[in-house]
Amino acid sequence: MEQYTGNDFYCDIAIPRRQPVEVVHEDEHVLAFEHTRPHWPEHIVVVPKTHIASLLELTDGDLTLKLLAVVRQISDELLRRTGAAAVTTNLGAYQDSKHLHFHIHSGRALR
Repeated sequence: MEQYTGNDFYCDIAIPRRQPVEVVHEDEHVLAFEHTRPHWPEHIVVVPKTHIASLLELTDGDLTLKLLAVVRQISDELLRRTGAAAVTTNLGAYQDSKHLHFHIHSGRALR
C-alpha cells in the first residue's frame, strides 16, 4: 500500500481496516493497535472509533472515561513489561492526523 497522505489515517485507514493493524484492544468505542510506523521499540496508538479531531474537542464524558481506561490499562501493561512508559497526544501543528489519538510508548526513539 502507498504511504498515506490524507488528514485522518484513523477514520480513513485503521478503523475500517483498509490496511492491516495489529490490534492490542478493541471494543465498541475504542481501538488500540501497534503503530504502523513506530517511533519507539514499543509504540501503541489508542483512538476513539468516532471522529474527534483532537483532545480539545473531546466533550463526551463517557467516551473520555472509556478512552482513558484503555490508555491506563495498556500503559500499566507496558510499564510492567519494560519498566517505563510514556503517554502523549499532540495538538495543532504537532498533530499529523487530525483525529484524537494517544501514543503509548517505551524505549529509545528509533528515529
